[in-house]
Amino acid sequence: MRRPDSSGVVERLDHLYEFDREPVRPDKLCDGAYFAGAYAGEHVAATEFVIGALFVTWGASIIDIFVGLAIGNLLAVLSWALVCAPIATQTRLTLYWYLRRIGGPFLTVIYNVLNAALFCVLAGCMITVSASAVRIPFGIPPQTQWHPTDFRFVLTVLAVGAVVVWLAIAGFKRLAAFATVCSPWMLLMFVLGAIVMLPPLAEAAKIGPIDSVSRFWQLGQQTIWTGKTPDGGPPQISFWHITAFAWICNLAMHLGLSDMAIFRYAKRASYGLYSATGMLLGHYVAWIAAGVMGAGAAVVLKSPLTQLDSGAVANQALGIAGAIAVVLAGWTTSNPTLYRAGLALQAVTPNWPRWLVTLIVGAITTVIACFPFVFTKLLDFVGFYGLLLAPPGAIVITEHWIFPRLGLQQYWTERRGLTLNVPALIAWGAGMALALGLYLSDTLHLFFLFIPVYVLTAVVYLVLAPLAGARAADREVKPAEGPEHSGASPGQEALAQAAKSGIRVWTAGAIAAVCLVTCVVPAVAVYFAPASEYAARLAWFKTALLIPTAGYFVAATAWEIWRSSSAKK
Repeated sequence: MRRPDSSGVVERLDHLYEFDREPVRPDKLCDGAYFAGAYAGEHVAATEFVIGALFVTWGASIIDIFVGLAIGNLLAVLSWALVCAPIATQTRLTLYWYLRRIGGPFLTVIYNVLNAALFCVLAGCMITVSASAVRIPFGIPPQTQWHPTDFRFVLTVLAVGAVVVWLAIAGFKRLAAFATVCSPWMLLMFVLGAIVMLPPLAEAAKIGPIDSVSRFWQLGQQTIWTGKTPDGGPPQISFWHITAFAWICNLAMHLGLSDMAIFRYAKRASYGLYSATGMLLGHYVAWIAAGVMGAGAAVVLKSPLTQLDSGAVANQALGIAGAIAVVLAGWTTSNPTLYRAGLALQAVTPNWPRWLVTLIVGAITTVIACFPFVFTKLLDFVGFYGLLLAPPGAIVITEHWIFPRLGLQQYWTERRGLTLNVPALIAWGAGMALALGLYLSDTLHLFFLFIPVYVLTAVVYLVLAPLAGARAADREVKPAEGPEHSGASPGQEALAQAAKSGIRVWTAGAIAAVCLVTCVVPAVAVYFAPASEYAARLAWFKTALLIPTAGYFVAATAWEIWRSSSAKK
């Protein structure tokens, strides 16, 4: 009897090749909508529930939140638009393979292994938070210890992780499509959850109806971002800490250049500005809304906010829809994180296809996610994560932009046939030594360390590289830069216009928009409900939210499928 041939499955997976080791071809570049959807989906995430609540428990003031977050997120957008995206569109390479040309194979292995390990922990955090919502229907208690206390939670994490890994294997375009469908609804859930939690907060503070901006500001100062910890102690975080955190929480992606993996598909460098969809919607609106939801849930449940996980907060405000929001928010963030981790290990496993590497990385990540400690120290982990991975970004930026202006040779390590760029390794080590000294001596807070580390790394590399051979080259090597693609290929613009004008596409999009608007109606009814009717209307709201939610996902999925298929014809 002939055994089933599994080669067909492997071949289909191998077709998911995404220019892992060479520049992206011009005909494979993506429109701006992909990046807007991808960044909105990735940064309207499960961790926003955690971070928004942490700002409240750490005693941030309302000025810290509204002004500090605005400044920090603007700096992050500019870092993507002015640094990361231009280098990505000029090279069309992932950082992992561009760094190989600059730093040599040995340095790249060190970076990629460290990068992949940190990405695994970060993605594990997202899966853990998603599982905190899935646990609710099964009666699994909140997991707030460093280890799981209920075996059913482990099973839940394994199921959630399996979906995440499958989507990460699917590749960039499918990740972006998934995020494009989910992100508008997820953002709306954050906003609606905050709206329905305002009445109990106002009642607890003995403030009248929140019918003006000034009344909301008063409520925020008194009950949410009070400038004191919930137990009345002094704040553990300041305006500048929040500003710096908003900038550095994605430091490895923008100034660390990890998002070259994403923007190498951009038609032009200006697409870096699409990162604003994630920063404005996720790291501003969602963080603020999560703070309101967390404070409101703590009041209603009469429980300290520190004892509530993301699933409990979302369930109190939104019911089943809240649990779905947490799950999807975790998926849309962990998916691209695992995608990056798979790409990072390509240099370490050169003969392995990306799908296999991503599968293995995903299995490791899912095991990590079984231990809830990964999100209890999230802010500190994000700070260390960016700090460790930023110096290689400084080295790449120095060689890519500063070397030509000083008459130094780009890719001199590769030109000379070296396997290790020793000046780069020393510069990275010097930056880490400075960070360790400043941190252990309590001279500078973790959130501010990246500035001196970045500067020192670049300066040390500029001093040592010429001494090691960057002034001359033994042989010429063709630059790895791909062409700056200014637009779509000849038939694509016409096809895109045809897709936009398709009746099915517009009809599905209109239905999806109507469903989102319909979700707002019951939330407004709860917001204006008399105090005596609030509980009943909140319960009705949680049920009423499910019908337009289902309608939205059916219509939005159809819109994305038809839009994408029309563009391919």
